[in-house]
Amino acid sequence: MKNLIELTSLDIVVIVVYIVILLGIAYRASFGKKKNKKEGNLFLANKSLGWFAIGLTMWGTNVGPSMLVANASSGYESGIVAGNFSWYAFPLICLLAFVFAPRYLGAQVMTLPEYMGKRFGDNTRSYIAWYTMLTILISWLGLTLFSGGVFMAQILDFPLWACIIILVVVSAAFTMAGGLKAIAYTNVFQMLLLIAVSILLAVMAITKVGGIHSVIAQTPARYWNLFQPLSDPDFPWLAILIGYPIMGIWFWCTDQSMVQSVLGAKNLQQGQLGANFCGWLKLIDIPLFILPGVLCFILIPNLQNSTDAYLQLVKLVFPPGLIGMVIVVMTAALVSTIGAALNSLSTVFTMDIYVKKMKSEATDKEITAIGRVVVLIGAVISVFLAIGITFIQGLSFFNIFQSVLGFIAPPMAVSFLCAVFWKKTSTRAINLALTVGTIFSIGTGVLYYCGIIFQGLHYLYLSFFIFIILACFIGVFSLADKSPVNSSLEYKIMKTDRNVKLVWGLLIIVMVSVYIFFN
Repeated sequence: MKNLIELTSLDIVVIVVYIVILLGIAYRASFGKKKNKKEGNLFLANKSLGWFAIGLTMWGTNVGPSMLVANASSGYESGIVAGNFSWYAFPLICLLAFVFAPRYLGAQVMTLPEYMGKRFGDNTRSYIAWYTMLTILISWLGLTLFSGGVFMAQILDFPLWACIIILVVVSAAFTMAGGLKAIAYTNVFQMLLLIAVSILLAVMAITKVGGIHSVIAQTPARYWNLFQPLSDPDFPWLAILIGYPIMGIWFWCTDQSMVQSVLGAKNLQQGQLGANFCGWLKLIDIPLFILPGVLCFILIPNLQNSTDAYLQLVKLVFPPGLIGMVIVVMTAALVSTIGAALNSLSTVFTMDIYVKKMKSEATDKEITAIGRVVVLIGAVISVFLAIGITFIQGLSFFNIFQSVLGFIAPPMAVSFLCAVFWKKTSTRAINLALTVGTIFSIGTGVLYYCGIIFQGLHYLYLSFFIFIILACFIGVFSLADKSPVNSSLEYKIMKTDRNVKLVWGLLIIVMVSVYIFFN
């Protein structure tokens, strides 16, 4: 495979300096303070995270380099419409801040399966734990490793499978050593640098095109609309309007990898402000990650593979040295994304399966040790999943990501919503939705990918319909089920600070305004 990027000596020097700085930050976060070390440090950073680290960690975990490559690819093909998956997230992040986070933090849980276990019992906790681990393996590890392998294969003269293995080995070692605290604090450094480099790339590319007016003049008008007609095969507006919230509720409110940094917050206010900061950061997704694809469409109009759009633009615009910075920031942030997922996988298995079911009297040392073993096992499994994803055909690079999430999301989304909003929800109904419902949802996705059913129907419609079917089932079954719900869930009522409401109100006004402007 021919390399898209040829690194110079200056690029290599930049890479080496960056790695030294990154390792220094990781070491300080992991081993800088020896007192009060316990399992919470590996999993929840000793409840020490402030809003700045939480927001950057959530944002960085979501829009790491894997999504950067996919977003630039979508921008090259379709313009900014894929930005809906970033900007339309704000009501779901708001739901996390005001509905779910107060309950999670008030109940003082380490994991989301633990919360559901207190609500519905130990069986539900086990179902949620296994479901969470499955989704982490598929969505976070499998998809991220797949895209990360594609990215590395564009730079190195290695086959895709070798790039995937390199990424998972480095990420696993990073996670086993430092846990969530190392991931969170290195993410702060990496994401700030990624933002700075991305802004510079966009500015230099716009200048090369001839300015904003020239960019608009040289692109189709549809490239600047967030809502596309119902006839659009990839992004029909109705599919996004009704289908994305299903995925978004699962992703932003019930996914352990995404919520874990909020669980590690110092207090509710910091958690809510961190979620709000993430919402503000989502605003820059389009100019930083999708716009480069649009600019590449103008500067390199005959690109054979849109997946190459980001790196081709980097190669065209940046001089030596800056290219090295882009490569190392993307690779390092990719490693942190994988590391966050491995840490969440380890947390769920260790606390919800090992400690709860196998060895309740385990010492802190044993808990940390088993957590690291789980990281290793998860890393091996994720390699095979990532290689398997390479066989998905018929969808764009961006839609491969979103469609997989669309079939994972419905059972978890409907279960958590019912748990929070309806006291009469039956334990049996939830357990069936999490077991039989999961088989139904993922099985539908497999048949859809194979072209056996619903050919031509957008995957977001299917995700919405599966959600409705499961919600109706839980409603009917719960009303018919007369067995009592033995809930042990108790949580401290936590009031929302006035300043939190103020910054969220401002974010809502801004998001509504940009949607009006771009339609």
